Amino acid sequence: MTVISEYKALFGDWIAAVTDAVESVAGRVVRSRRILLEEGEDGVFTARMMVSKDRAALPDASFGFDGVRIHPALPADWMAAFRGSRVEAQLPPGHVMACRLDFPGQAGDFLDGMIRAQVDRLTPWTVNDAVFGWSAPVTAANERIEVAFAATSKIKVQPLLRFLQTTDAASVAIFGNAAIGAEPPIRIKLLDKPLQSAVGSTLSVPRLLRTVLLGAGVAAAASLMVAAYLENTMQSEQGDLQRQISQRRAALRLDSNGAGSALGLLAKRKQTTPSSIMVLEAISRALPDTTYVTELRIEADKVQVVGMTQDAPSLIRLIEQSPQFTRATFFAPTTHAANEPGERFHIEAHLNAYFGSGT
Repeated sequence: MTVISEYKALFGDWIAAVTDAVESVAGRVVRSRRILLEEGEDGVFTARMMVSKDRAALPDASFGFDGVRIHPALPADWMAAFRGSRVEAQLPPGHVMACRLDFPGQAGDFLDGMIRAQVDRLTPWTVNDAVFGWSAPVTAANERIEVAFAATSKIKVQPLLRFLQTTDAASVAIFGNAAIGAEPPIRIKLLDKPLQSAVGSTLSVPRLLRTVLLGAGVAAAASLMVAAYLENTMQSEQGDLQRQISQRRAALRLDSNGAGSALGLLAKRKQTTPSSIMVLEAISRALPDTTYVTELRIEADKVQVVGMTQDAPSLIRLIEQSPQFTRATFFAPTTHAANEPGERFHIEAHLNAYFGSGT
């Protein structure tokens, strides 16, 4: 189960990485309308469209949140403008906590973890209940770096996020004007969140990846099964063809020599009776190296083998595995004398007429 869990985790990480890459590329290619929302100290938002060359600008619209609803209701053209747009919301300094943080100069690559660890101390919220960000680090004295830190409550931005989700906006970025002392306010990004897929709300990239991988796996398994079936079929057909060719060659030789003449009878006997040399060669291939043959007799279509071995019963199986022999059996008892190194066996087997293409 641990291995399966690890593979599932790796598979999920891969899907997430590919999805992020697709969304990033699609976000660069697909040009979205940009809308700026500026919140006043009284909580009223002003919607302003960032003018582009191919789109006409709409007049500014103002609205606030009354519980979960906005008031006054936005015109239909503004609701249509939000659909698929990139929204950038700007929070006023009075709604954002801000301060300066300094770190050792070597901590530049670890700012994310170091700042997250201090959110509970710097703000009245936990790291999970706040949205926060920081500016680019600047070099300070004594080989240290400084950043401007800004944060606000996640509850503060939830009504805005719910409203933008109902309008089918593509993404939202929330910025805070961080005022630190007498310094001019610094614009710091607190949140950047996609609200729908950049490749279209009807297309789920993770679902598509899972479907493609599942289809590829099924296709690969089917291909392996078909290949195995075709291989077995071709091997069977090849064996049948070889047997038919051998039989045809033997018949042609008999026909050419004349079946009724003495020469034909001799040729027929030659074709149907294996030579002693080939029988001996087949026996030597079938028997193991620890077996010694002391007698070999060939009578008609039978061969009798006598010798010494360490395991006489296993010889029956080895001899019958050879295509040149069938119906191997003991024709005399197996004995084991005290002065002999093994068992004395007596085996008889039937011969097949075919001993190769040259016979």
